[in-house]
Amino acid sequence: MAFAAERLFFAVRPDAATAQRIEVLAQELRRHHGLRGKSLGPERFHVTLHLIGDFAGGIPQDVLARALDAARPVAQSASPFRIGFDTVASFTRKRRNMPLVLLGRDGVQGVAALQQALLASLVAAGLAGRPEPHFTPHLTLLYDDRPVAAQSVDALTWQVDELLLVRSLLGRGRHEVLARLPLEA
Repeated sequence: MAFAAERLFFAVRPDAATAQRIEVLAQELRRHHGLRGKSLGPERFHVTLHLIGDFAGGIPQDVLARALDAARPVAQSASPFRIGFDTVASFTRKRRNMPLVLLGRDGVQGVAALQQALLASLVAAGLAGRPEPHFTPHLTLLYDDRPVAAQSVDALTWQVDELLLVRSLLGRGRHEVLARLPLEA
C-alpha cells in the first residue's frame, strides 16, 4: 500500500507583509504559552477552502484539469474582498498535535462565501461530496500538544484577490502554488 505523498487543495493566502506579521504573532504566542510546536511559517500560512485529495505517485493530470475547470468560473464571478482574523485558539478535537489557529467573526464572511461557491462547483464537477453545512474559516499557525484558550488578538487583515490551487508535499513542509485564479467580478 503506497502512502500519499502529495495533497491538492484550494486556498487563499495573506500577502507577504501580513504573513510576516502573522509569523511575529505565532512566535509571541509560542513564548507566552510555552508552546514547542514550530510555526508553519510565512510561506505556508493559508486558509484552506477545499481539499481535493491526497495522492501517492503524483497528482493525476485529469484531476488538476477538472479542479481548475470547476474553479475558474467561481473566481471569475467573485469580487476581491478583505479577510480579517481577530482571535486565536486551539482546535481541541484531539488531545495531541492540536492546531493553533487564527479565527474571525465579521472578517471572514467573504471567504466563507467564496468557499461555498467553490464547493458547489466542485460538487457539480464530481470532485467533492455533498456540501458541508458548516465551514470555519481559519489560518493555522502551528501544531502543539498544549491547548490555548480563545483570546483576542490585534486584527490581521488583508485583501484577497486570487484563489490558489496548491500542492503540498506531505512530510516535507513545502507548498507549491500550481495555479493562481484572479477574482475578477
